[in-house]
Amino acid sequence: MSEEFGNNYVVLTDEDGNEVEFEHIDTVELNGETYMAFIPAELSAEDEAEVVILKIVEEGGEEILASVDDDEEADRVYEIVMSHVEDLYDEEPDGIQQ
Repeated sequence: MSEEFGNNYVVLTDEDGNEVEFEHIDTVELNGETYMAFIPAELSAEDEAEVVILKIVEEGGEEILASVDDDEEADRVYEIVMSHVEDLYDEEPDGIQQ
């Protein structure tokens, strides 16, 4: 985890060995599996956030983040994440009534 941005940020290493800082935006449980959704930590106003979906798997007795190879599985998790994000933006702040 990066202390520069806070506890919701993590450095992930891609298959080419490149390290990129991401913000954790949601964790989803689906069919007994746990998935985590991330967006790049540094986005300009013009950038469209790419959501990265990773699955928690056990390897060698440790939990690691792995890519989701099944497109349908990734799409289902993405839809749940986007629903959660939309719900956050639809909520009214406490004490404000329309």
